[in-house]
Amino acid sequence: MRAIFVMIKCDMGQAYRVAREMADTVEELSEMHSVSGQYDLLGKFYLEPGRDIGLFVVEKIQTVPGVKDTYTLQTFNAFSGARA
Repeated sequence: MRAIFVMIKCDMGQAYRVAREMADTVEELSEMHSVSGQYDLLGKFYLEPGRDIGLFVVEKIQTVPGVKDTYTLQTFNAFSGARA
């Protein structure tokens, strides 16, 4: 599995509704965060190797009512801090 992050801009007043709908309907969603700045939401999604990222975003994310714009970040490696 590989992670991608999608920043999502929503129609005014729709961010929480969009987040709830994606949490309920997009099985690839790992985490959804409300954020400040140019975008309203930041989603972390896990996709199977070889899965077309662009097609996933266009068909699964951009089609959710209330989604206005997206910006996708592809990840390469994950790092974590030392645990005590």
